[in-house]
Amino acid sequence: MTATRRRGEQLEHAILDATWQILREVGYPRLTFEAVAALAGTSRPVLSRRWPTRAELALAAMERSAPPGVEVPDTGGLRSDLVELLRQGVNGLGTVRGEVLAGLAAETARDPDAAAALHAWIARSTREDAAATVLARAADRHEIRAVDLPPRVLRLPFDLIRNEVVLHGRPPADDAIASIVDDILLPLIRQLAAASAA
Repeated sequence: MTATRRRGEQLEHAILDATWQILREVGYPRLTFEAVAALAGTSRPVLSRRWPTRAELALAAMERSAPPGVEVPDTGGLRSDLVELLRQGVNGLGTVRGEVLAGLAAETARDPDAAAALHAWIARSTREDAAATVLARAADRHEIRAVDLPPRVLRLPFDLIRNEVVLHGRPPADDAIASIVDDILLPLIRQLAAASAA
């Protein structure tokens, strides 16, 4: 009996699942196209046609293995919403993703393709809309003045989490999340909201 040749989405899923398995077992530094091709039962040219760089392949595997989307927090308070939003971001990273991001960050200094792949993934994975929703709800509750924050500010909490991962090789703990919210985000949000009303 002849084996059915996999194509399209079925083959792509097999490749990304194999990539994620290798990342979990040996980490990003030891990820190779050859190992993924062997585990997925395909060839290196098939992989490199779809993902020209190891960075793109690893990030695609991260996206495929990501936890399902979650609701925007609505705890009834701005601070607790921000803390929960950051916890969701941390839970979405996990240990393996943290190791991949740390490895990629080290690679970007010498590999422009890795840098481009990482920047594109960050743009896709940042939940600016969730941060904007949290702030709009806080304004509706009269906790802060309504304000349209620049995209860079809306990205800030997620950038700070990724920074912790890259610097320390693991997602931040609850005390670091609380510090990000209390010492950075809330003062900045209130200052910008007050300035917009002046």
